[in-house]
Amino acid sequence: MTTLIFEDESFAAHETPDGHPERAGRYAAAQARLMQGDLATIERRRPPLASREMLARAHPGNFIAEVEAAAPSAGMTPLDPDTWLGPSSLTATLKASGGACAAVDAVMAGAADNAFLLARPPGHHAEAERAMGFCIFNSAAVAAFHARANHGAERIAVVDFDVHHGNGTEAIFWDDQNAFFASSHEFPQYPGTGRQTDRGGFGNIANAPLPTGANGDQFRRVWGEQLLPTLDAFDPDIILISAGFDAHCADPLGGLELVEDDFVWVTDEIMSVAASKCDGRVVSLLEGGYDLNALAESVAAHVGTLAGIHPQ
Repeated sequence: MTTLIFEDESFAAHETPDGHPERAGRYAAAQARLMQGDLATIERRRPPLASREMLARAHPGNFIAEVEAAAPSAGMTPLDPDTWLGPSSLTATLKASGGACAAVDAVMAGAADNAFLLARPPGHHAEAERAMGFCIFNSAAVAAFHARANHGAERIAVVDFDVHHGNGTEAIFWDDQNAFFASSHEFPQYPGTGRQTDRGGFGNIANAPLPTGANGDQFRRVWGEQLLPTLDAFDPDIILISAGFDAHCADPLGGLELVEDDFVWVTDEIMSVAASKCDGRVVSLLEGGYDLNALAESVAAHVGTLAGIHPQ
């Protein structure tokens, strides 16, 4: 199994206010853990900046221009009460989307079986014309549309196990019959979306809300009985993972009770669908996860599963 990791110091440089949970230490903790044991043997690559053409498949030009214009040369500018731009933030978010597209390029070209993008800011809350929930551009949607436009991957799928519902990805995919989105998430929880009855314009959305306090058995049940069979039936040409680890029992922003083995299990199950449907093509993008130790150990478990390595 050949895995690539896309990482860059720009992801640590993205500024947020003091005390903000989406902080630079997240990148440092996960990166340090991925340099331990056999995980350190995984090839690293640097992400390019996303082009305007890449972004424009998911975001209209006026919104891209608004974000660019809002980026400050000093200090910090809020895009919403939770989402901030500092002097380094535009580069970071452009490399997050560009890295996701580069990961797609590598996997679609057969240079790797799968890839993981260790990036911040996250992206799955970003709607077509709205930054929110720590997210500026929706890297998963940008990369999925890149796979379609540049590699002929007509049927694109994003699966999301962050504790928060990926409302942005759902909204961007809603009326695209060849774009599939599946999510497990705590409900009720920010941003208040993701009801099981929300099915998309073509039945292409699958939501599995979990009650506060749900454990790994409940998480595995909804994936095994609902989300994975629906993903399999969609018959994707590539699968992207919005890999949020804030459903971990130690996370301060979530109320679910998952542990690292649950992330290993769901990663392995997604890979099994990919192996049967799309030659194993998987690109995973870091989303949430705000307890530094839990994040680091969960990322190691996830990437180790992608690479066929048991983390040490």
